[in-house]
Amino acid sequence: MKHLSKAVPAMIALSVGATMAAANPVPEHQTQAFLSALAAGGGKPLEQLSPQEARAVLTGAQKSVQVDMSGIEVSDKTIMADGKAIKLTVVRPQKVKGPLPVFMFFHGGGWVLGDYPTHARLIRDLVVASGAVAVYVDYTPSPEAHYPTAINQAYAATKWVAEHGQEINVDGKRLAVAGNSVGGNMAAVVSLMAKEKATPKLRFQLLLWPVTDSSFDTDSYRQFAEGHFLTRNMMTWFWDSYTADPNERAQIHASPLKASLDQLEGLPPALVQTAGLDVLRDEGEAYARKLDAAGVEVTAVRYNGMIHDYGLLNPLSQVPEVKAAMRQAGAELKAHLN
Repeated sequence: MKHLSKAVPAMIALSVGATMAAANPVPEHQTQAFLSALAAGGGKPLEQLSPQEARAVLTGAQKSVQVDMSGIEVSDKTIMADGKAIKLTVVRPQKVKGPLPVFMFFHGGGWVLGDYPTHARLIRDLVVASGAVAVYVDYTPSPEAHYPTAINQAYAATKWVAEHGQEINVDGKRLAVAGNSVGGNMAAVVSLMAKEKATPKLRFQLLLWPVTDSSFDTDSYRQFAEGHFLTRNMMTWFWDSYTADPNERAQIHASPLKASLDQLEGLPPALVQTAGLDVLRDEGEAYARKLDAAGVEVTAVRYNGMIHDYGLLNPLSQVPEVKAAMRQAGAELKAHLN
């Protein structure tokens, strides 16, 4: 008892320290250097740029460092859905023959930014870690198109791969969906659509720091509104570009967090990764809790010290937490697809 009584003050001190750290989180040191460089750059906020200018900013950031792109083979395939062409980029593990399991990849960038080149290293890391093929979907961005165009294209591409996988040498029966940020939103929504339409059969959903709600009413939105890469104002611009209609935003195909437990029941297993210093942190974790409440097999992991899109940003690709997050994501894909 004496030993226990001496330990109690230390335990209380640890608890208080942990609470203070949670209330005042700090970025990992390489991440802080990245944020400091952004602040010193003095550029206009992204939401004050044209879509074309904003896209160029992300492209420039991704090209600013060299990354490992070994171990993959890349090809393109164009499919037709509802009379319109959708370009797919197929990323395979190098020198591996035969139909492999496959995951769809929907890119982030607020429905406005991003393309295959900006996401190539992230996709490569997932392919190498999982041993599966990635099919990147080149959906039409906003404001060129608005909700629900992109999500309908994402679902159509997923259904096509399930039904015609042999055309790209993949096993469409071992199929998952994956995406980062708004791409995580799209992966979640495609999972909902697949349940509603009873096709295709999905084995897994990989939701990387996903957008799940349009309300902006969370502690993380208030705490990290500015100064942590993705800002509240940027997300406002992204949502306005995708759909400014409050009725559309409330639909579960835009805000999957609004889905009922009955609508979530029976969805494929999920891994939800969130960043400790991200406006989207709380809504991603809320979605994971709701999946769990609906009986879905879900793993939710918060990477402390990380900012939004930590796994996408090439300047952060060698940060230990980022490498660990990619290994986890790849391992979960592999476990559920094999």
